[in-house]
Order: sequence, then structure tokens, then C-alpha cells
Amino acid sequence: MPTRTARTAWNGSLQEGSGQVELTSSGVGTYHVSFPKRAAEEAGGTTSPEELIAAAHSSCFAMQLSALLGEKGHAPESLDVTADVTLSPDPAGGFRISGIVLTVRGEVPGVDADGFREAADAAKATCPVSKALTGTTITLDAQLES
Repeated sequence: MPTRTARTAWNGSLQEGSGQVELTSSGVGTYHVSFPKRAAEEAGGTTSPEELIAAAHSSCFAMQLSALLGEKGHAPESLDVTADVTLSPDPAGGFRISGIVLTVRGEVPGVDADGFREAADAAKATCPVSKALTGTTITLDAQLES
């Protein structure tokens, strides 16, 4: 299996400095990061580790859910997945990811709401990014749409 690479170039102190995250393996882009924007409500054109984790988690979960539904003969017509990753102060000092909320809405012919929820629960437990985030509370809101 492949290894994927990202690179960050950082200049300056935490509060006044900034950096650029390069998605090296894919070459799809370079994105600005800064701690003040990371800790602010508005991102203001910068990304953050939490947003990148949210992107990784939502896409991994969508792929895993699609695979699990497909194994049961129910390829989804569509899955809309959002991951909300929250950065909070850590009582032990610094910051931590205090929780992740995965929200999925799906159109899947031949599956009822209970079957969809069961597959979504299994995807949450088995997608590689969920496994990597063990120790973080991950909440799932899964609803089948007609």
C-alpha cells in the first residue's frame, strides 16, 4: 500500500508566524496555516490541522460506507458526509481535539433506515481514519433519505 506525504514550511513564532502546507503526494495544492487563524472562529482563507483531519475523515468514512453497502448489494446513489472536528483547550495544557461529529445523508436503493444506520456504524468503526483517531469521541448522525 502507498505512503502519502504532506509537507509544512513554517516561519516565525507560534503567534506571529505562519506556514504553508503542501499536499506533496497529489500535488493538488499548497495551503496557508497560522495559529491565530487556527484558534479563531473564522478561518480567513487559511486551513488548519483540524480541517485537514475533517477532510481525511469525511472522505475515508464515505469510502468505507460505500464499500460496506456495496458488499451487501446496495451501491449508494449518493452519500453526503460532513466531519466537524473541534479544537479545545486541554485541561493538561495546550489544546486537543475534543470531538468529531460525522454527519451522513444517503440515498441507497434497497436499504431501510436500520440497515443504513448499521452500515454507517460499521463504517465509523472500521474506516482507517477513525481507527487512527482512537481516543477521540466520534459521534455519528446517519440518516437515509428517500
